[in-house]
Amino acid sequence: MATEILSAEGLRCDGRRPQEMRKLKCELGVSEGADGSAIVEQGYTKVLVSVFGPHECANRTARNHERAIISCSYNFASFGAAVRKKKMTADKKTTEVGVMIQNTFEAAVMLEKFPKSQIDIYVQVLQGDGGERCVAINATTLALINAGIPLKDYVCACAATVFQDSVLLDINNLEESYRGPLFMLAVMPQTESIVQLQLDHRLHNDHLDKVVRETIQGCRDIKVLLDRQVKEWTVEAAAAYEIKPRV
Repeated sequence: MATEILSAEGLRCDGRRPQEMRKLKCELGVSEGADGSAIVEQGYTKVLVSVFGPHECANRTARNHERAIISCSYNFASFGAAVRKKKMTADKKTTEVGVMIQNTFEAAVMLEKFPKSQIDIYVQVLQGDGGERCVAINATTLALINAGIPLKDYVCACAATVFQDSVLLDINNLEESYRGPLFMLAVMPQTESIVQLQLDHRLHNDHLDKVVRETIQGCRDIKVLLDRQVKEWTVEAAAAYEIKPRV
């Protein structure tokens, strides 16, 4: 198992160096019926996010007169996971991830601009090979931008683990299954404000500073890629309407 995670040459099972990210591809505006949508692929993990709203709050008792509320549904497609231990339905784990994404974006969306309103986020993991929570957050950022919903900053997420004193960044399914410490961070890169932090299993204090530093750098790198895609989409959208974009 150890040689599968990290070879004697210092390469991971997919050929990457320890701090090397998986290839990231993304596309905005992929769901015609949604107000905003995006697909993000990191390695073999692929997530589709659709956003609806802001619209009138369906639940009057939940309506907030000061700001909008966010709801989030997170699910795996029936064919989505590379390795499936159980059938993934709307169980406790997927519900918890949905709440986590909701809480993450309540800190980033300018909710005060939409009082008495609701924003619905639907996350579907089309293919899972590790890091699904991070990819879902990155895709949600793009889908919200595509919907024209104002954010304080991009929200970018990255996960890491520690294996034989090496920090492995942007981990895949095999590295997750190793059951080492799984550290996930979501930040707003401009200010490096942490909006979500999760740790599965114990992480030795000696490794903490390095793991945090490498994970934040991973988030910065992801922000550059997402921002590039947003600018390309803005230019294409402006050209379609013959508008000169500000980029």
